[in-house]
Amino acid sequence: MARGDQIYVYREFMNLKGVYQHHGIDCGDGTVIHYRKPSEIVEKTSFETFSRNNPVYVVQYTNGFCFIPDVVVSRAESRLAEQKYNLLFNNCEHFATWCKTGISESLQIKDFIPIIAHLKTVGLYDPLKEALVGADPSNARTLLQGALADIKVVWDDLQPQYKTALKEIDSWNKVATEALKQNRVDLAQKALERKVYYKKQANKLKDELDQLAIMAEKVIKDLLIANKIG
Repeated sequence: MARGDQIYVYREFMNLKGVYQHHGIDCGDGTVIHYRKPSEIVEKTSFETFSRNNPVYVVQYTNGFCFIPDVVVSRAESRLAEQKYNLLFNNCEHFATWCKTGISESLQIKDFIPIIAHLKTVGLYDPLKEALVGADPSNARTLLQGALADIKVVWDDLQPQYKTALKEIDSWNKVATEALKQNRVDLAQKALERKVYYKKQANKLKDELDQLAIMAEKVIKDLLIANKIG
């Protein structure tokens, strides 16, 4: 283990041992920056606090782009005191992987909850529509208000991701441009690959946000009808 390494330990989850990895960035001085539990704040702690006397492993990146150690640690330090933890979209692995590679992702979440990758938000309206059939106005309003609240939760998760993806597209484009000015075609190619990755991510998120907007419009129209009837 060395400065700038992405490290992890196995932690308990729901009283089960070894079912999820807790990730952090090794600062090389006996400290680790990570989304600390249970505070769910990005903190710099001692190595012992991070490991809890458990074996510590290093994430191996045999292929692909990784930042140099000083940049990895600097990126981690830039998010100290952040308190935006989200199990599905911004957990400890998302954080550490972003510091190391520039891509915010969690392989264990993708593996553990594969259904998320196939979620079709536009289809969430269909069960609600069926539930409204024959419902009295009071119950209909309750269902619709609950649906709007649920839509807002999903929207608040996706919207920041979309904005971040747009920023990353611009950032990697600038990196590629500067690399070309220095005749570093290899670095430019890697940067453009990152740009393409975030472009695909942004397009996917925009599609989901558009679907949510359509669904919200349908729910609001139904809510207005229910209020008139009531």
